[in-house]
Parts: sequence; C-alpha cells; structure tokens
Amino acid sequence: MAHPTERAEVLAFHLGAEEFGIDIQAVRELRGYGTVTRLANAPDFLKGVVNLRGQIVPIVDLRLKLGMGEASYNTLTVVIVLAVRSQQIGIVVDSVSDVVNLRAEQIKPPPFGGCNLHHDYLTGIATVGERLLQLTDLSTLLADVTAPARLPLAA
Repeated sequence: MAHPTERAEVLAFHLGAEEFGIDIQAVRELRGYGTVTRLANAPDFLKGVVNLRGQIVPIVDLRLKLGMGEASYNTLTVVIVLAVRSQQIGIVVDSVSDVVNLRAEQIKPPPFGGCNLHHDYLTGIATVGERLLQLTDLSTLLADVTAPARLPLAA
C-alpha cells in the first residue's frame, strides 16, 4: 500500500494482539478457514492450496510468515483472498475487525529508520483512536509466494 496523500480505505485484521491494515482494493473475498492441499517441500507458512472456482490459490498463514508463532484455527479464523501482482492468494488471519477510512494525518512512517530489522513490508503505522494499525504492503510481504512460477522443462 502506498502512503496515501488524501485518504485510504483499509481492511483491519488481527494476528494475536496486533492489528494490521491492508488496502481494501486488494481484497477479493473473505472465507472461513477450510481444508487445504499441502504441497511437498513448501515452507511452513505456506499451508497449501485450494481450488477456488477453478483457480488454484496458495494459502499463507500470516502468523507463521511474520514469525508470530503458531495459530490455533477456530470459528473466527478468516482467509482473506487477495489479488497481489495479478495473482490470487489467501492469507490466514485470526480475525477481521472492520474497514477503516484513514486520513493522511493519521498515518506515520514506520519508526525503524536505520535499524537492521526486517519490516520492509510496513508502509506506515495508522492511529485510529487508541488503536495502532500496521499498514502492510502485500506485494513486498508476499513476494516469495507471488514470484513467477517456473515453467516445466520441455521433454
């Protein structure tokens, strides 16, 4: 998500006690967590794939991807299906909060400056009352999942 000049509309969701926000325009649908088909040799955060109306969609557990520990899936667990780099991908989150309209003055740059921390996926921190939303750039965060697929070698 680019730093907005006027307004931004984000979908807010939880991972544990932390709250994140993603550009609402990337969201295609919300689904409950269901059965996925595991892929051999896939990283732990890639839970597998699902067939969504004829399209194979990878499902990423965002808690694992961000190193926030193992999640327990329950009735509040949601898969947010997104369009990222012209590909559909699902992210598993603990729960979805709401859609938030942000003004530019509510968004501050991430405070990590010269630190050697790996938060390059954060575009800003938004304040909404007492809430702090970590605004997330999906293209950066999911780059390793949305990279172009390798074509099979010709026989």
